[in-house]
Amino acid sequence: MRNTMSSEEFEKLHEIYKSLYEELKLMPDRALKVYGEERKRLVRSFDERQGEAEEVLQGMEEELRAAPPSYRNAMSTKLRLYHRDLGKLQRDMKNSAPGFGFPSQPVQGSHHGIYSSQNQQSTHLQSQRALLLQGTDALNNASQSIERSQRIATETEQIGTDIIEELGEQREQLDRTRDRLVNTGENLSRSRKILRAMSRLVTNKLLLAIIILMELAILGAVVYLKFFQHK
Repeated sequence: MRNTMSSEEFEKLHEIYKSLYEELKLMPDRALKVYGEERKRLVRSFDERQGEAEEVLQGMEEELRAAPPSYRNAMSTKLRLYHRDLGKLQRDMKNSAPGFGFPSQPVQGSHHGIYSSQNQQSTHLQSQRALLLQGTDALNNASQSIERSQRIATETEQIGTDIIEELGEQREQLDRTRDRLVNTGENLSRSRKILRAMSRLVTNKLLLAIIILMELAILGAVVYLKFFQHK
């Protein structure tokens, strides 16, 4: 695990050194074209960048101590070349800006060192990553909420459809019941008519029977009075 981390850290420092070196190698030519205060500022900037580059090389050397020998040997050769190139750039700068001295130690000044800058950059990246993760979580939660809402809406729509179908069936049943009630009402009307007709018929027959009985009684009385009373 340590070897992997050393390799990653070494590559980061290597990229930082290359960026500093690209900036440094342009300064000797620029120093030939400027004078006075502008040249002094350029020399100070060169000192600071060179100090940072030296710190980066020291950090690379520390990382190499924990690296495998095969990896360490190849990069040790590069580090020697980097130190040589920095020395050559310093001599070129002295030639381009005579009269200005260069400190042998890395210049700290207003800079807090390359590791502090790297830590700040790492902290910033972690903060950005945390914000990105929070945004991703919020987006996932919103997506899940939308999915739940869509699922509830779908279920509600299905329930509504089922209720509408059930109400349709109940309406058909009510229509059939109403038709049966209408038919029953018509049958009852016909039955009442028949009963009334039968009632009138029975009444008429009873009246007729009473009349016949009365006539028979009268006839019997007449016969009795005519034939049996004189005797």
